[in-house]
Amino acid sequence: MTAQIATNIRKNIGNLRSRSRIVNYSLWIVQTALALIFLIAGVAKFATPMEVMTAQLPIALPGAFILFIGAAEILGAIGLLLPGLLHVREELTPLAAAGLVSIMVGATALTLIDGGIVSALIPLAVGLLAAFVAYGRWHYLSP
Repeated sequence: MTAQIATNIRKNIGNLRSRSRIVNYSLWIVQTALALIFLIAGVAKFATPMEVMTAQLPIALPGAFILFIGAAEILGAIGLLLPGLLHVREELTPLAAAGLVSIMVGATALTLIDGGIVSALIPLAVGLLAAFVAYGRWHYLSP
């Protein structure tokens, strides 16, 4: 009986490790995709002339605010990848993802104002993916 319990415990631990690896790989895939998305979006805010950038928005936003969002997107992209890759201050990854969620809440609201519900699904989906990373990485940090 005791040997069977020990065997069941070992099998359950093996299943948990396998699931944990799958979730970790999933998080890394999503983090990498999000980092690319936000890096491209942030660099585009600096590379695109401000007149063109503000003309695309449904509400007039100050140029400094657009540049601030671009810088936050670039730093968020860096925060999604570097702490985990370097194994330094890994608790910053869920914070970076949470910050990107807040950016995407604003992006979804702005898109709803101008483009309607269908257009708002893209920033909503990106925000949900960032929330998945924030929750998943935060969950892995807790004991």
